[in-house]
Amino acid sequence: MNIKYLTSNLLNAFFVLVESFLAIRFILKLFGANAANGFVNWVYEMSGSLLEPFREVFPTQVFHNTFVLEFSTIFAMVVYSIAALLIMSFLDIITTPTPVKSKK
Repeated sequence: MNIKYLTSNLLNAFFVLVESFLAIRFILKLFGANAANGFVNWVYEMSGSLLEPFREVFPTQVFHNTFVLEFSTIFAMVVYSIAALLIMSFLDIITTPTPVKSKK
């Protein structure tokens, strides 16, 4: 199996998982999901460490004491997407074979 193919698929799977957790967190916070619920609490715990470097970068808006708009989560999703693109581009560069010049 091609190592480039395997590595790129593993990286894609990892970044899809990261983005999924952050997107679910964003939606749950936006709609005021009950944090005492097991699933909601699990999503918040799993995504909390992913969001930690971006906490308090932007203010969090709370509407009607229930609905939370976390701009930091959106920013984290953008940064992780850019990081994924850069890593995949770097992987493509280092694994692309260079043409061998023939001597005449």
